[in-house]
Amino acid sequence: GEYCDLHGREKAQRRFIFAAVGGFILFLLILLFILIWLILRPTKPHFSLQSAAVYGLNFDSSASLLNTTLQIRVAFRNPNRRIGIYYERLRACAAYRGERITPPAVLPAAYLGHGDVAVWSPFLVGQNVPINPYDGVDFVRDQIAGTVMVNIEIDGRIRWKVGRFISGRHRLQVNCPAYVDSDKILNGGVSVRPVPVRYMLIMKCRV
Repeated sequence: GEYCDLHGREKAQRRFIFAAVGGFILFLLILLFILIWLILRPTKPHFSLQSAAVYGLNFDSSASLLNTTLQIRVAFRNPNRRIGIYYERLRACAAYRGERITPPAVLPAAYLGHGDVAVWSPFLVGQNVPINPYDGVDFVRDQIAGTVMVNIEIDGRIRWKVGRFISGRHRLQVNCPAYVDSDKILNGGVSVRPVPVRYMLIMKCRV
């Protein structure tokens, strides 16, 4: 009986020691990761809208419907020195005064290491998209004024890669303003042109 009790206490002590050592090592690893993370401090990716090819941007005031056909060129860069970035579940759309005027276009997933740059060139097409009548009035005013501002919105998820560690997903929201010369594309109510009007923009985007 005494031997069994002693043996049981020794086993319990060993389990306690193993658990304490394991917990301490885990604590050190977490602390080390936090210190590395704080030292590296990941910076948000940089986005820029380089160009837009506008095939059409036409508003039907009688039905408050907007037709949009354009192709954009968006460049994105990883500014971090020691952190990679995974881009996932990416979608892009065009918006006017906060209203989406094209359905989302799916963008390919990507991974960028330090200083890497990549480019997306999706088509954004919205046919007979209903918009708020008040926004329709503003659109006509912008058209008469000669400039229509369309926002390119990109939504998705990113993950940070530090060494072999990959973080959880974080939401990515990007907004790029594009100023379109309405005099060049809105001609007699024609909503789609065979030859687009191209704009070299080089506009920084808000992330």
